[in-house]
Amino acid sequence: MPVERPIIIATRGSALALAQANFIAEQCRKNFPRLRFELKIIKTTGDKLQKASMAKTEGGLPKGLFTKELEVALLKNQADLAVHSLKDLPTEVPAGLILAATPKRENVRDVLIYRDAKYYAQLAEKKSDEWIPGQSALKGLAPHVTLMELPAGTVVGTSSTRRKMTLLAARPDLTIVEIRGNVTTRMQKVAERGELDATILALAGLTRLNFVIKPDGKILGDAVPEGLLATILDVDVMLPCVGQGAIGIEIRADDERIAKICERLNHFNTFHCVTAERAFLRAMGGGCQSPVGAYAEIAGDKIFMRAVSFRDEHVKRGEGKRPVAEAVPLGEQIAAELK
Repeated sequence: MPVERPIIIATRGSALALAQANFIAEQCRKNFPRLRFELKIIKTTGDKLQKASMAKTEGGLPKGLFTKELEVALLKNQADLAVHSLKDLPTEVPAGLILAATPKRENVRDVLIYRDAKYYAQLAEKKSDEWIPGQSALKGLAPHVTLMELPAGTVVGTSSTRRKMTLLAARPDLTIVEIRGNVTTRMQKVAERGELDATILALAGLTRLNFVIKPDGKILGDAVPEGLLATILDVDVMLPCVGQGAIGIEIRADDERIAKICERLNHFNTFHCVTAERAFLRAMGGGCQSPVGAYAEIAGDKIFMRAVSFRDEHVKRGEGKRPVAEAVPLGEQIAAELK
């Protein structure tokens, strides 16, 4: 009797992607203990273009940077589920595929990462074994520093146009530079490079990689450079990008067996919230690097969403509330107001 093929979960090979895929695999095995699930790591275009500018808006980078190869594997029956950071998944998925589920969303807020002034002052004075030549010139900031308290000229690294425009709208005296790399690489750059004062990362990514931000602002976790602090930015300060904090599970539209598995993985509120956000982004005509932000929440039988657009010379903000069943019209309504 032939052995039944395991259900293949496709993922990228980055630390965060693997953490998310392993989480999904654990949920699958927990809910369906008699089935076999295996991970398949696929290198995407985005993984190959680590030095490309994510802020290019014309001609440079294709859509689906971190999703296309996983989708090809689905369409060729080489995988059964593709696990994405939902913020990376284009709002228009290829024919024959669907976004089937979103597990419960992590915290959507962004985090400002910067050097601890006290730590670096002590490090330069002691010149201990951890001291690196040049670190004596590095400057830091006080714990719990807010966006409005950053010194004029502070250099913040980010590859996100949304984050860049949000920062400059609130603080035009800041200097924003491009930064690439995974979570620990970006933190390492802040810790060691004097030309960079801070960076911004998603709290959800830090959480999924088992990093913990202590009440005093210090960051705990594997491979976290010493002497870094974090300030969590409220959504009133920086609206997240569409789908931030959510995992998206994409499958073949006609695969009823896998669809039933996804029903057990889906979180109702998260799915409807990201549906509204993605409808907004689609109506705005943007991709994952579009300079817009949106965040939807459900209270009772209503879904409330606020959004911001930096696409024009002036910042435009909007919000709205509708029944949960009208998530798509809500997103489209707010997009129409901001266009």
